[in-house]
Amino acid sequence: MVSVLLAFNVALAAAPAVGGPHAVQRDAGLAVAAPESVVVHPTEDSPSTSSSADAIADAFTANAPTLGSGIRVAIAAAPRAAAPSTGLPVAAPRSVGMSAERLAAIDRVVARGVKAGGYPGAAVVVGRKGASVWEKGFGYLDWDQKSEPVIPESSIYDLASLTKVIGTTTALMVLFDEGKIQLDDRVAKYIPAFNGGWKDSVTLRQLLTHRSGLPAGRDLWRVARSPEEARQMVIETPLEARPGARFEYSDLGADMLGFVVEAVSGKSLDAFLAERVYGPLGMTDTFFRPADSLAARIAPTEVTPPRGYPLRGEVHDENAYALGGVAGHAGLFSTAADLSIFAQMMLNGGVYNGVRVIADSTVRIFTTRAAVGTRALGWDTCDNNGGCGSYLSDRAYGHTGFTGTSIWIDPDREMFVILLTNRVHAARARQPAKVISDVRSDLADAAALAVIDGPDGVLAWPASFRADRAVGWNRPERPVRSRRSRGAGSHRKNSRAHHVTRKKASSSKSSAHKTTAKKSSSKPAAKKSTAKKSTAKKH
Repeated sequence: MVSVLLAFNVALAAAPAVGGPHAVQRDAGLAVAAPESVVVHPTEDSPSTSSSADAIADAFTANAPTLGSGIRVAIAAAPRAAAPSTGLPVAAPRSVGMSAERLAAIDRVVARGVKAGGYPGAAVVVGRKGASVWEKGFGYLDWDQKSEPVIPESSIYDLASLTKVIGTTTALMVLFDEGKIQLDDRVAKYIPAFNGGWKDSVTLRQLLTHRSGLPAGRDLWRVARSPEEARQMVIETPLEARPGARFEYSDLGADMLGFVVEAVSGKSLDAFLAERVYGPLGMTDTFFRPADSLAARIAPTEVTPPRGYPLRGEVHDENAYALGGVAGHAGLFSTAADLSIFAQMMLNGGVYNGVRVIADSTVRIFTTRAAVGTRALGWDTCDNNGGCGSYLSDRAYGHTGFTGTSIWIDPDREMFVILLTNRVHAARARQPAKVISDVRSDLADAAALAVIDGPDGVLAWPASFRADRAVGWNRPERPVRSRRSRGAGSHRKNSRAHHVTRKKASSSKSSAHKTTAKKSSSKPAAKKSTAKKSTAKKH
């Protein structure tokens, strides 16, 4: 693929009013960004920076540019042959009850993650009330400044465990709608080889809520010599606990669900999803096993994996690769724009652009938190942890992926937040997992705080975000003590010092007294010592 980079000065005053000053504009297949968006390069009259990460972060640290300011923006023209989907229609933040000024904090937060070395680039989409409100790309697909800049409409990322919900769970929702499966059906009904002992009683519901008793995973890739062998290993995996007894997040459980989809539908998981979900929704850049021709648009992942070569366009997860690249737990690739269509479909109750793929009642059933824990069916729910931040509603649901991806959907606010990164690609930060965790939470917080027409009014703005503090990103975390405890510690230290001083003074006096006494009685002491030695010799 040949990608053309166009660089020019964009004036905010010249931006069309329909999208607002912070919205991405689309024209004739090009992703044209507002001035504070995408990849920022220094112009002739601006100071140069030492690296692309510094340039990006410096450009986004300040608030949005004032009217008429010019910033040099890199814009990549996606090849027409690939025909990436354009995602949702664009709306100005205020037209959907959001503050552009508050949303601008997203730029600072995400760019700081780049500068800290957590990931080379990121695609972000925040949507509300049926429109894309904040759709931006940050940095590049890899650490090379000559690589492609990230564009939400066309940059393709390995979704990792988002596959569990965007793929496997959605396929089960379709089959549930059709009455072909029931949630309390036993897995052995569809996969007879999944039997023996407690396995006979494991249900689809238990697999979906990660309470089947299956372990988290096993190293299929070390043993299996073919996808068929890997599949058989999954099916034969013994349980580690009685079904329903405990929560254990399990990739193997998601794989079993994928096998159920294939057994019931008579099609491979990827073919079923393409035909019943992604195709009808127009998600043209969502698939397993991307074609080689798309390599230039795909963000690379691990540089030195067990496979022995850098990964780009191959699933990062080794077990998913062992299963042939199509697995219930990982293997799906997509763009942020495509995922925005999916998220809006879920907010709409299973329908988008006149196409219904899931019943609204099914959406409610699968996204409602179970009685125990935080999990829904396939989906996780927001408990102010796990990347959803501190402000999304109790009904918000979503998921994260190991490669640095996440999606959170908040029905109460009619809003979703999508973040795609490749933080597993030669991350330079000391703790890239901490970086992506904080950025995920900050992104969700900034989006929720930007809502200005909610029932609670405008929420108070925090003094700082996690990314501003960057605790544990590149330096070891230190326990934070309160001012009172620091004062108490200082008091104890001074008290100890005073005690030691008094003790030393007392010891000095005692030593002086002993020295005087020793001089006056030195001769008798010598005789006593001699007597002791003689006694010792007798024994």
